[in-house]
Amino acid sequence: MNSIRVRLGVLGLALLTGFTTPTPASAADKAPSPTVEEQRLDRAAPQEILLRSGFDTVAPRLARALDAARFYGEARRAVAQEGAQLWRRAVDRAQGRGPAGGDLSRDDDRPLYWARLGMTREVRTWEPEFGLTDGQRAALLGELERTSRGQTAIRYPHGKGLKRILLTGFDPFTLDRDIRISNPSGATALALDGTVIETADGPARIETAVFPVRWQDFTQGTVERTLRPYLPKVDLFTTVSQGRVGRFDIERTNGAWRGGFGDNDNVGRTETVPVTDPASQPQWTTTTLPYRAIVAADTGRFPVYDNTSVTEIPAGGTEPVVRPDGPTPGSTARQGGGGDYLSNEIAYRATLLRDRLGLHDRLPGGHVHTPVLQFGAGNTTEVTDPEFVRNRLDIIAQVRAILKAAAEQR
Repeated sequence: MNSIRVRLGVLGLALLTGFTTPTPASAADKAPSPTVEEQRLDRAAPQEILLRSGFDTVAPRLARALDAARFYGEARRAVAQEGAQLWRRAVDRAQGRGPAGGDLSRDDDRPLYWARLGMTREVRTWEPEFGLTDGQRAALLGELERTSRGQTAIRYPHGKGLKRILLTGFDPFTLDRDIRISNPSGATALALDGTVIETADGPARIETAVFPVRWQDFTQGTVERTLRPYLPKVDLFTTVSQGRVGRFDIERTNGAWRGGFGDNDNVGRTETVPVTDPASQPQWTTTTLPYRAIVAADTGRFPVYDNTSVTEIPAGGTEPVVRPDGPTPGSTARQGGGGDYLSNEIAYRATLLRDRLGLHDRLPGGHVHTPVLQFGAGNTTEVTDPEFVRNRLDIIAQVRAILKAAAEQR
């Protein structure tokens, strides 16, 4: 998921006050218009995906719950409940539990994506009689984002002998190029959440979450807020996104640079990745995944590469230079192995957080790029086809095998 290769609020006190003594809205702020991302909902393909999965009922149910809310605290509870239920429903559907809700294959990540957007649009445009401030609306949207992405549902059983793996995926993106797009990393997160893989050293439990393809959310710290409580407790983590056609890449190096490619709201950012304490911010971070063992393992039909290439401005230089073997001392990042888009950024943020928590030498973690999920030859209009489903299932299975290979190196 990077522009070069593909081209194709905080909980804490706010949560407490929201559920107990809601802030009165003395002068309600006007509801904003739907975002660019939400406006795509009205196109034919998203509506078909929702209908053929049974997820077309999700947003209307939230709308009814909001209309029944008598004050802000009730609305906050409804949003949290409905968001968490959407995540559970999407995971259950992907893992074969409960009704399919339609003929769309269970491995599909798109019902979750489009249903969530329907929900955020309901919250964004809701105008209750008791009034709603901009801050309260933002808190509702933040609660919905966290709960419906599995970010608040990460749970590992207690006990010894069980390894803990954390995996993240992404929403579909580049939807103005093709509104039908699915993201295999998001599908993988749904398929593997809460599952256990048997390794040579015993069982390993996988917990997952999904992130938006929006620069602003990353600027506001969604990655660090989600991962910080868990990195000290897990045995391995990997961020996952869609990369190049026909191959997996284990990205060796991540760069501190945003290349400006438009996100799902058609907003671009060209700047150094904004993080806390920028004075100590490195230009590069590195994977601690056992990349040699992963590349050597027989994990599936797609080849897996140890990708060492980056683009840098050398120390004392002014122009970007491609370095096939990684960055040189004192250079400035322009692309990590994963490019300069949000896949590189989540890898950079997650591994920087690992390092700032003092875990570099004991926690394997990094980024895996999956192959581009392709439709069958000649399919330019249908939302699914047998080859499309086969490709997604094969990618999911191969990510699982990669996790197994990595976990067995611990």
